[in-house]
Amino acid sequence: MVAGDKLGLIAGNGRFPFLLLEAARAHGLEVVVAAIREETEPEMQARAGPGVRVEWLSLGELSRLIAYFQAAGVRRAVMAGQVKHKQIFASIRPDWRLAKLLLSLRTRNTDMLLGAVAKVLGDEGIALLPSTAFLEPMLAPAGVLTQRAPSPEEVADMEYGRAVAGAIAAFDIGQTVVVASGACVAVEAMEGTDATIARAGALMGSLAGEASTLSRSLTVVKISKPKQDLRFDVPVVGVATVAAMAAAGARCLSVEAGRTLFFDREALIARADEAGIAIVGTERP
Repeated sequence: MVAGDKLGLIAGNGRFPFLLLEAARAHGLEVVVAAIREETEPEMQARAGPGVRVEWLSLGELSRLIAYFQAAGVRRAVMAGQVKHKQIFASIRPDWRLAKLLLSLRTRNTDMLLGAVAKVLGDEGIALLPSTAFLEPMLAPAGVLTQRAPSPEEVADMEYGRAVAGAIAAFDIGQTVVVASGACVAVEAMEGTDATIARAGALMGSLAGEASTLSRSLTVVKISKPKQDLRFDVPVVGVATVAAMAAAGARCLSVEAGRTLFFDREALIARADEAGIAIVGTERP
């Protein structure tokens, strides 16, 4: 895309949409925002500014989204920000176009649904770009990123965790596992990364005072899917994830280098160093 082109932004929750909006503007693009009423932060219009078109749509209004982008002359779009899995499958009220699409799916996992939506957009002349577009500098680098490097025990847990996470991610179940002493303590499903970490911390806390072969120190492993579609659901780590780890007693975080977005990297690393958490960017084999 070149300066002056229009970019459609399908905005989910969190800071991701705002970061992408700013990055697209820095590239000279005109941004047209489709804000998801159930997910997008209320300040989107204020953050976008008076010169930016913002249309609020509910989940399931696929026909309205297409009509809005086509009327605005959008030919390239990007999804930025999470749409909670439980929202997709519990709160959605599909219009006729999305209802027809849902009925055609073999399985109703997130990848299958969003991939089908991307195809419909493409058929209507709207190409969906990778959600990392314009944000490459925010991708996690390889190597130890914190003052503390992982211990040999944590390295072993990271290796085991990557094997487990790779297996569950292949089925689009989740992208995060929490490990202690070579045992899988928690697996992410629809609740999200931070809730998975909190659940693992609560479970380990329940063992307090009991004899256990498990270390109380948790290692969190977050990966991208084996066939990750970078147009949506790219792994993201922020300060809130590090705070959740600190509260749960997790001391090590492994992410995939070049395939995980780090929000507020300086603050994230500083918070990890303060809590004695090791963060490692690992390259995919």
